[in-house]
Amino acid sequence: MKYIYLLFAIPCFIGCTNPSKSGSVVTQPVTAAKLTSQPLPSGFNEYWYQGKAEISTFDVVQDRYGEIRQAQQVNIFVTEDLSKQKQVKLDDPAAAGEDRQGVLKLNSIRRFKTGIYDYSIMQSVFTPVDGSPTLKTTTSVQDWCGHVFFQTNLKKDGYLVQSYSYFESEGDTEIKLPVVLLEDDLWSRIRINPDAIPTGKVSMIPAATFSRLRHKAYQPQDADIQIEKGIKDNTLRVNYAGLPRALSIRYENTFPFRILGWEEVDNAKLTSKGTLKKSRTEAYWSENSNKFAPLRDSLGLTF
Repeated sequence: MKYIYLLFAIPCFIGCTNPSKSGSVVTQPVTAAKLTSQPLPSGFNEYWYQGKAEISTFDVVQDRYGEIRQAQQVNIFVTEDLSKQKQVKLDDPAAAGEDRQGVLKLNSIRRFKTGIYDYSIMQSVFTPVDGSPTLKTTTSVQDWCGHVFFQTNLKKDGYLVQSYSYFESEGDTEIKLPVVLLEDDLWSRIRINPDAIPTGKVSMIPAATFSRLRHKAYQPQDADIQIEKGIKDNTLRVNYAGLPRALSIRYENTFPFRILGWEEVDNAKLTSKGTLKKSRTEAYWSENSNKFAPLRDSLGLTF
């Protein structure tokens, strides 16, 4: 495969319509946010290394094809040891030496129906607990027309982005992008240490799901990040200079900084809104017997 550099936009992620070539290209230099090691908040190790994952369910309204759909999302946060070189979960962390990197992994799954058929969107984000640049993200979107898969990997000279689609006009594509802040890792950075998130003007790559559902190129954009602090919760706000897009994420203002909800607005129109429904910690990987099925009800799962 050839590397296609930033001069060209990555083909857009598509649903059951023909591919769109629209996209907003950064035309002026932007300064990448500096992501460096930050101290962990008090209680971090006790909470995130207790041998359990945090599972949270959200009631969601989702715009698709010009109509609002009822959706549900599950966020699973858990710490893991990743290989820095291979960027996969280590089988034997103790023997990995300097190749071992502790990360906070986020698996998010959103499902909704569009008429007769349904959508399933899953994303995984692997962000080092020391606050350094995210090592890897994967995003897959499935509907009855087919599916696309998208992956970013941190390399020495930038992010390698691979896109696989069932549309002929897209094919299989690779591009290189600079190491900048990712919108997709803001959720994990909030959980690690929200005070360490760069604020003000930054260069940031919008969410992969935005690129996929809104037919926009996946590339750095000028953005402004602000954090509004409240009595019980804070709100992180993102506004893009070259895109009519805004994101707000509301979270607890004390550790463990649980995500309480979010809103996405594109072209002054609400495109998704999530509200926390249930949250609990479980070692879910050991609870795969039928006897554990009632735990789904305790999380309010509907799929």
